[in-house]
Amino acid sequence: MKMSEALKGGAAALVLVATAACGGAAADKPAAAAVQIELPEITVTDAELEGNPFRAEWTGPYGVPPFADIKNEHFRPAILKGILESRAEIGAIAGNTEEPTFENTILALERSNASLNKVMGVFGNLSSTDTNEIIQALEAEIYPMLTRESDAVTFNPVIFARVKAVYDARDRLGLDEQDARLLELTHRNFVRAGAALAPDVQAEVAKINEELSGLTTQYGQNLLAETKAFKLEVSDPARLGGLSDDFRNALDADGNKTWVIGLDRSVYEGFMTSAEDRELRKQLFDGYRLRADSGEFDNGALAIKIAQLRAKRAELMGYKSHAHYVLENRMAKTPEAALDFLAQVLEPGLARAAEEKADMEKLAGFPIEGHDWWHYSEKVRAEKYAFDENQLRPYFELGRTRDGAFEVAERLFNITLERVDVAGWHPSVEAYDVKDNATGEHLGLFMIDMFSRESKRGGAWMSGYRESSAMNGKVIRPVITNNMNMVAPASGQPALMSFTEVETLFHEFGHGLHGLLTTIRYPSFSGTFGGPDYVEFPAQVLEHWASEPQVLAEYARHNVTGEVIPQALIDKMNNAATFNQGFKTTEYIAASLIDLHWHMLTSQEAAKITDARAFELDVLKKYKIPEVIEPRYRTTYFSHIFDGGYSAGYYAYLWAEILDADGFDAFKQSGDIYNPELAAKLKKWVYESGGLRETDELYRNFRGSDPGIEPLLRNRGFATPPPAEG
Repeated sequence: MKMSEALKGGAAALVLVATAACGGAAADKPAAAAVQIELPEITVTDAELEGNPFRAEWTGPYGVPPFADIKNEHFRPAILKGILESRAEIGAIAGNTEEPTFENTILALERSNASLNKVMGVFGNLSSTDTNEIIQALEAEIYPMLTRESDAVTFNPVIFARVKAVYDARDRLGLDEQDARLLELTHRNFVRAGAALAPDVQAEVAKINEELSGLTTQYGQNLLAETKAFKLEVSDPARLGGLSDDFRNALDADGNKTWVIGLDRSVYEGFMTSAEDRELRKQLFDGYRLRADSGEFDNGALAIKIAQLRAKRAELMGYKSHAHYVLENRMAKTPEAALDFLAQVLEPGLARAAEEKADMEKLAGFPIEGHDWWHYSEKVRAEKYAFDENQLRPYFELGRTRDGAFEVAERLFNITLERVDVAGWHPSVEAYDVKDNATGEHLGLFMIDMFSRESKRGGAWMSGYRESSAMNGKVIRPVITNNMNMVAPASGQPALMSFTEVETLFHEFGHGLHGLLTTIRYPSFSGTFGGPDYVEFPAQVLEHWASEPQVLAEYARHNVTGEVIPQALIDKMNNAATFNQGFKTTEYIAASLIDLHWHMLTSQEAAKITDARAFELDVLKKYKIPEVIEPRYRTTYFSHIFDGGYSAGYYAYLWAEILDADGFDAFKQSGDIYNPELAAKLKKWVYESGGLRETDELYRNFRGSDPGIEPLLRNRGFATPPPAEG
């Protein structure tokens, strides 16, 4: 007989059990003092779960989710059931009367949440690639709920006492390196989340966490709505002067002689660079930079509130600011160190930007504005180097470029990527089986989704539907995805790429390899583990191979003639590689400074902020950022920091460039960009090691020393500082 009554998760499961018994050292904190996280009663019936694909074993190829069977209505009951099961798992750990051990506490926590993770892995990805009103409404409901569930575990004194008891005994447990690291990180995560705080403080932190979850979700949804709502329609082909034929065709995918320009970054950069019509460029420029700064989807007030709550939470947890809290375990360690680093690169960047502006105004014959920079910088580049980036597009067809990136990985890491027939979440998704050549072992499934669509958020990113794991005697290999937002070509036309898009493809593939090659058996620190200032290194270092003449000769072929890209064109491209670096450096650092200053606010300072634009303008003025250079991201559309994991960490891309410039320099100095000894170290200590050790140690194990800033400055065409005296 089927169970038809409600399955209920009582508060005792996760608050967590004031009455739960726990033997030995774990019972060192009276349960009566515990903060009470109110968890709602959850009811899920068998009827609601009947036929739900998340409740069945996925037996298809590689264990990929059965996307065709998953409907919107399946998510909510599966998530709620997963929460109930997680409560039961955590309740069992808390109620265990045996002495806390690595197996019954640390491993038990690592194994928990399996059914919830199964559904959230799909939900989280599809909300980025194929969202809709139902999914967005569910996001607003579910994420604050999950935050409460997480806090109920973090702030459970019985659970934390058990974790602490095992941690305190760590030197006597005979753990191997991965077990010891799991224990260390589990304890660290509890402490940094507030497990050791007084109960009244925990209650305040929990309230802030829940509110932040709702606000950041709303921020992301506002930005998506604003981005997709903007449409610059052109019906007069005469106004499209300067655009290449393939770019025009992509803007008129329906062939109805109306060209539609949106705000996806690849479209934006391509149009701003090539379009001759200054007024259209201004309209697109303003549409891009003024997103979500007024009206129904205004993100300014949301950003202020998010910054205020983060500052208050940091103060409650004993830190000067959110930035000080975040950077404590990052390579920079403090926001002051991050600012000092940015200042070292900003100074030569501003000087170069002033030279670039003067060159453009000489050519244009008038003072240029923000919407002119992309366009006239390209004209100056053509004049100085006889090079137009549009000359490159015919040589960078998407399929060949993808294969070129695969070839680099295969030669560096002795792996193979083979196309397989596996259905994805969208018809354009491609899947590849990744294998170790030496052993024939399956390393993971790699799935790519390259084109923009209305239901997909902007940008480019790596994610995963399943993490690597080797617990319970069973090895589970990851399912990793790469996503871009290229403009889909018109029917029958090739997908041609700008070189910026080529670099993005290599970059995201670098992240993908970091997830695919991991040899860490615990999901908590497998794959792309680490702060942004390190985790961007495995992605950015792979970009260097994309522009190497030896590599270009293998994959860059004309899409019509098949001709290998001429060496003369490669030389022009490389000669022009440092062009416009003043602008690129300044716009990036400007955004990084906005991020750091939002998150260096004390709670008292944050409470005084009433105008987001005025705040960021004060920051830009402080660092003498010229008005003609718009920050890469403004507060109202800075999803990295207000709806992502990069708060107080956007500087990390440039910090990681120290690592990638220095790391690739090792290959260049060796005389072999596929140097097998260096490649083996890179694979072992970077792509395979996840969070096995602290990130600076992982880098030193690969490189043999700490990185210097000189290769970064040299790669950007800036003068390197003289050696220190003595």
